[in-house]
Amino acid sequence: MITLRCCVIDDEPLAAQLIASYVQKTPSLELVGVYGSAQEAIKTVMQGNIDLVFLDIQMPQLNGLEFAKIIPSTSKIIFTTAYDNYAIDGFKVNALHYLLKPVSYEEFLTAINKAQQQIEMSRQLDEISASNDYIIVKSEYKLVQIPLNQITYIEGVKDYVKIFLENDDRSIMTLMSMKSLKRALPQSKFLRVHRSFIVNTTKIRLIERNKIVFGKVQIPISETYKQAFSDYIDAHTLSPLKGLDDEF
Repeated sequence: MITLRCCVIDDEPLAAQLIASYVQKTPSLELVGVYGSAQEAIKTVMQGNIDLVFLDIQMPQLNGLEFAKIIPSTSKIIFTTAYDNYAIDGFKVNALHYLLKPVSYEEFLTAINKAQQQIEMSRQLDEISASNDYIIVKSEYKLVQIPLNQITYIEGVKDYVKIFLENDDRSIMTLMSMKSLKRALPQSKFLRVHRSFIVNTTKIRLIERNKIVFGKVQIPISETYKQAFSDYIDAHTLSPLKGLDDEF
């Protein structure tokens, strides 16, 4: 299991020390610092060496939500706050988890387990070059190597993705976000067409009524991704009339 370098940012000393004590007694975590404000922590966090930030939301001058928008993407966030009405805003800035004060050690460990999984997976994906012709994912406690040219489409299901392969009725399910997986795939071949679907454009054979057809499966093209898909179609569609004009 990877060791995560952590810092705690909270203007309430008792709350900060409680989280710090949890970090110190968890073997997979390393406490780098405890800060009473976002301003105090900026220099440390901006260096990009912090894996996990325990961040209070309500703080003077620069609050947690504002701070979360400016820190490096390599630093993941777990919000800690006494007000549950901030949950939605917290996840809008890609927080890994949301802890409501007072935080129990059991709740803390649940958040850490989730963070460990996501950060480890993110690091693995970052090591995969887009020029590679395969990806490796963890599925059912096994590592599975998947050739990119065998993937037809990918479906997001809550915190998991299901990878569907050509000439195979089964799918490979792995704990990963669609955003993380999309980052590891070559953009020239894989296109997101819906919040829940990524398709291998080289496998598209039929498009009908704003749906991509793979056998009996019909994948919808949502409004959010319609323009990007239209651009792809335009770039790969031959116009007979244009061809005739060019020839004569």
